[in-house]
Amino acid sequence: MDCIKMVVTMNPCPCGYYGDGTNRCTCSDVKIKRYLNRISGPLLDRFDIHVEVPPVKFDELRSSEITESSAEIKKRVDGARKIQRERFKGSSTICNAKINAEQFEKACIIDKAAEKTLKDAFESLGLTARAYDRVLKVARTIADLEQSEVIRSEHVLEAVQYRSLDRKYWSAT
Repeated sequence: MDCIKMVVTMNPCPCGYYGDGTNRCTCSDVKIKRYLNRISGPLLDRFDIHVEVPPVKFDELRSSEITESSAEIKKRVDGARKIQRERFKGSSTICNAKINAEQFEKACIIDKAAEKTLKDAFESLGLTARAYDRVLKVARTIADLEQSEVIRSEHVLEAVQYRSLDRKYWSAT
């Protein structure tokens, strides 16, 4: 049984250019609001990760810059999955996304700096209890990818970045 349940995509408006720094959006404010309201905040809150993907520029496609290979990434992901299998051995939990309330304290050990970062993000972004749980689960996974037993501030910061879309587009609607 896999932890990934659903991957979805959408444009930020009917024409697709709202918020794009390169192309001009042709939609009215009312049209944008109506479009974004098709996805409710509570529904969006149920997604663990929201990532805005900007258009790729031609020069980036032609770049010869050396990046991490898919094989290297797979190796890190396999390592994180192994850590999770060991962590949850003997339980019905198969990955961090499935951590239940009783497992949080043991599975999501965070240092003081990470706790402060999480508190600051929770208060400043107005995160819901559901978003708090999801941020912590994603931070746990980021820590696993780095083979860190403890969730650190940088793990929380990265996880919070993956919760940006509901604040960027839906808070103004």
